[in-house]
Amino acid sequence: MKNAIVRTDFRFKDQKSVYKGKVRDVYNIKDELLVMVATDRISAFDVILPEGIPYKGQVLNQIAAKFLDDTEDIVPNWKIAVPDPMVTIGRLCEPLKVEMVIRGYLSGHAWREYKAGKRSICGVTMPEGMKENDRFPVPMITPTTKAAVGHDEDIAPEDIIRLGFVSREDYNRLEDLTRKLYQRGNEIANSMGLILVDTKYEFGKVDDEIYLIDEIHTPDSSRYFYKEGYEERQAKGEPQKQLSKEFVREWLMANGFQGQEGQVVPEMTEDYVISVSDRYIELYEQITGQPFVKADTSNVISRVQKNIEAFLAAYYR
Repeated sequence: MKNAIVRTDFRFKDQKSVYKGKVRDVYNIKDELLVMVATDRISAFDVILPEGIPYKGQVLNQIAAKFLDDTEDIVPNWKIAVPDPMVTIGRLCEPLKVEMVIRGYLSGHAWREYKAGKRSICGVTMPEGMKENDRFPVPMITPTTKAAVGHDEDIAPEDIIRLGFVSREDYNRLEDLTRKLYQRGNEIANSMGLILVDTKYEFGKVDDEIYLIDEIHTPDSSRYFYKEGYEERQAKGEPQKQLSKEFVREWLMANGFQGQEGQVVPEMTEDYVISVSDRYIELYEQITGQPFVKADTSNVISRVQKNIEAFLAAYYR
């Protein structure tokens, strides 16, 4: 699709390796820096969809950079610079083997589990009698494993510690940081007329210090509702107006796809792709309170490469 980057194949000076995730291409420089390119790929149900979404990478990268800056008083983070609208360069950290998911509301995966009759996720009990999108009495933390391929899996804290993914001391620290980051994210969202419904955080270590890594509070890692009208919609049993990737999952499910074996991704028409792009831009403007400025995409791959190389040359000068 026009203006969408779905693949990069850069070879930078002193490049040690490259890792290609569902959305990001991550280049290791000298085992010191990570160059993270937020592509326009989009995934759902842990499957990369066949069409890229124009400007999605820019949206994700710029929102993540803003929230990394807005939370660095809570926990240090990996970010050093944003040399291009689609690129963040930062410290190479040793990733911890869990993702910290926190849920303030009964939505998405938690609702699907609840609707299926389950009342516990990751050892945390959910109250009886809840409706979809109801607020939990206290935000619940439901960690997952970090799968290189396929689905991340829910995992209880005791299993995380027993399997040696992190120590008990580090896990307790991760829970504390997760709650503080979620509270900050909700405060910022509320000031912009939104509710941060749920989100996930990834952490790593430099020596013995825990760092926040990867993205934060983006529509790929988080779910947002509009605050205005939330209570009224809940009272009437109506769907919430939301800004997140959940609308893509809902479209896929309505078209018979949930990432299961034998299922085929429905056709993503140009009109549908543009509508998804517009939703991402809408969230950017809503959460930041700033107009989204579309970067020049006339020769986007060359632009990205040039900006990365200029930063690395100056950094290692």
